[in-house]
Amino acid sequence: MSNQYRKDPDALARLSPTQRRVTQGGGTEPAFRNEFWDSKDAGIYVDVVSGEPLFASVDKFDSRTGWPSFTRPIDAENVVERREGMFFLRRTEVRSAAGDSHLGHVFGDGPTATGGLRYCINSAALRFVPHSSLETEGYGAYMTLFSPESTPAPSGTTETAILAGGCFWGAQQLLRRRPGIVSTRVGYSGGSVPNATYRNHRGHAEAVEIVFDPGLTSYREILEFFFQIHDPSTKDRQGNDVGDSYRSAIFYTNDEQRATALDTIADVDASGLWPGKVVTEVTPAGDFWEAEEEHQDYLEKDPFGYTCHFVRPGWVLPKRDQQVAAG
Repeated sequence: MSNQYRKDPDALARLSPTQRRVTQGGGTEPAFRNEFWDSKDAGIYVDVVSGEPLFASVDKFDSRTGWPSFTRPIDAENVVERREGMFFLRRTEVRSAAGDSHLGHVFGDGPTATGGLRYCINSAALRFVPHSSLETEGYGAYMTLFSPESTPAPSGTTETAILAGGCFWGAQQLLRRRPGIVSTRVGYSGGSVPNATYRNHRGHAEAVEIVFDPGLTSYREILEFFFQIHDPSTKDRQGNDVGDSYRSAIFYTNDEQRATALDTIADVDASGLWPGKVVTEVTPAGDFWEAEEEHQDYLEKDPFGYTCHFVRPGWVLPKRDQQVAAG
């Protein structure tokens, strides 16, 4: 955390009675009657006292509670969590690190696809900095937080990856937020049934088509993350979902992708970090039948919807130079 942020006496003097009651007195605003509870504008939220960056709109979701809710802070160092209460009434307060402002509380009932946390924050503790003003207000470093889907690909070129690894809802939600991802859509691939649908996709796997900018991320990096969010050692299964629709598969679009896929799988197996040998099939890409609209961006529409995907912190391949040195 930068030492440029501090508890500013001038900012304290400018606080409204509600802002002072919340940030300095630990108060709570009324649900549904606060400034940002339903805001969908792109930008970041900073401490109303110190100005330190706290949360981003890309991590904001509708918790149906009436308060602004986020799945994570921008930087864990910028928030301090304190246990309060006793026995079954215990909960965790969230305060800003530099400004020492009371922000709200964090609960364990957030969307499972993004870690299961819900930062329930008072609007009065926040100041919103629009995406268009980040540079001019000194927060230009946070421009990279925002989805490249809304901006042209810097390299001017794109490539496509097609991956399958369980229910496509959760896989899409995690993949779509990666740096360098231009767009995603879910569908059915790997089978022979034409015009596949949810009710008739026999032989197909539920898959995600990923359009990415190779100037911002590589196919190898996408595959490494793919192997981190699903279990590639379980055949025709992810979590409670069983059947070949939920198989782990990489559908390569050219020989270079095939070589990268086989190389990555070999490294995963050699690492010994996964629970078993990889059973992911590597086959040429065929027809990709786009899934019905209700399946597209499903967890964006329903943040509490079903998913069996999550990031495994321990399933991270060493850097290639580290692997060579270790060998």
